[in-house]
Amino acid sequence: MTVKIYIPKDAAALALGAEKVAKAVAAEIAARGLDAQIVRNGTRGMIWLEPLVEVETAEGRVGYGPVKAADVPSLFDANFLSGGAHPRSLGKVEELPFFAKQTRLTFARCGVIDPLSLDDYRAHGGLRGLEKAVATTPAQIVQTVTDSGLRGRGGAGFPTGIKWKTVHDAVADRKYIVCNADEGDSATFADRMIMEGDPFVLIEGMAIAGIATGATKGFVYIRSEYPHAIATMTRAVEIARRAGILGTTVLGSPNAFDIEIRSGAGAYVCGEETSLLNSLEGKRGVVRAKPPLPAIQGLFGKPTVINNVISLASVPVIMDRGSEFYRDFGMGRSRGTIPVQLAGNVRNGGLFEVAFGITLGELVNEIGGGTASGRPVKAVQVGGPLGAYFPVSLFDTPFDYEAFAGKDGLIGHAGITVFDDTADMLKQARFAMEFCAIESCGKCTPCRIGSTRGVETLDKVAAGIEPQKNLELVADLCNTMKFGSLCALGGFTPYPVMSALTHFPEDFAPRTVAEAAE
Repeated sequence: MTVKIYIPKDAAALALGAEKVAKAVAAEIAARGLDAQIVRNGTRGMIWLEPLVEVETAEGRVGYGPVKAADVPSLFDANFLSGGAHPRSLGKVEELPFFAKQTRLTFARCGVIDPLSLDDYRAHGGLRGLEKAVATTPAQIVQTVTDSGLRGRGGAGFPTGIKWKTVHDAVADRKYIVCNADEGDSATFADRMIMEGDPFVLIEGMAIAGIATGATKGFVYIRSEYPHAIATMTRAVEIARRAGILGTTVLGSPNAFDIEIRSGAGAYVCGEETSLLNSLEGKRGVVRAKPPLPAIQGLFGKPTVINNVISLASVPVIMDRGSEFYRDFGMGRSRGTIPVQLAGNVRNGGLFEVAFGITLGELVNEIGGGTASGRPVKAVQVGGPLGAYFPVSLFDTPFDYEAFAGKDGLIGHAGITVFDDTADMLKQARFAMEFCAIESCGKCTPCRIGSTRGVETLDKVAAGIEPQKNLELVADLCNTMKFGSLCALGGFTPYPVMSALTHFPEDFAPRTVAEAAE
């Protein structure tokens, strides 16, 4: 019987040497004349163990990692094809604490299947949601998504069902589904993991959205820095089209829906939905004033659903298992699961899918294992470069949209960046302003000018020039940016700045010339 060996082709695994490992394993199989097959899967999300090599045994999949090419001969000598003991042995992968504690709904297949095998996808529950959708009325699909409590996973947390109903009710000769895969926040990689590890779930989710709203064309807008995701999604769309999942008759139904892959030019602001639409139309990526909302007048002036990758990829399981099943996970108005991404100075970096409600402290200390440096945690930034810095004193905050908002924070795309006690929060606040100044599209004055003045003013604080007066000016600038900016780039930059100032005032105290120059 042919033994299957799983070696990830995910970008994170490739960056850590997975391609060299795959070639070394292939060479050993050939040299030893073994009956074994290499399957290039996505990552399970335990990045600190990558490259993670798994072997399918009678007892389940056994893992070894992190594996280097130099380890491969000794793995074969240890009979790892039968799960033999080796210094890199991890045991059954799904029994590892980091993995076993998860509630994998959206990421149920990620790292498990061959990403481009439709047979694998179907065997693990794929297409059941779409099969139910084609046998359901559009209004019923919209109601199911609404009842599930699914909210936008891209950052804003807007109810997905309301957005879909607006497009469903709009009268137009053409409607569109746009998937925002311009994942640009620090510490975020969930979108990439899905596109590289389970692309058909995104395609299925978009097709369901199309049927629900009457849209016949979809676009996946992927940032150009994701070449592996672009290649995998392009291939997956071709496979789905040939299989009748996409095209003039979705799964043989009267519904038509097709998808086109587009790559962005790398502008952070194009993660904002109206800038993304301008870019898709071949225009400069600048923010549009609202109204009109994209759901009424979006791509090419037509009603458009714009959802994040994870939002759309969560729809198939909702359609398959029902709105109540999904809604039973979570707390308050935050329903279902959220793929938390742990990065920065953290011991166990990776993706952890869990129901809303787990505390920030549990995620950082118990799941993440604390800092990689072994030093005390000083702060965590949740929600990318525009997210607030939370001190350890706020680690009892539940991972919930409203709970974070109540502490002047954002969940955003659920990326968590960990900092130890060597971090300088004045420098982090300055970085936020500098990031905004660099990435601003320039359309509105509060963002374009406010961020530049913010950098200058924080430099004066660092230099000890009228610190109290300049800190008051920083607060005033943040207030203007928060309420006067056209989009979240300028509007959210005050979160990291003011949270750093509020929770770590000691880092903004006057310092010596030598300290300021460091």
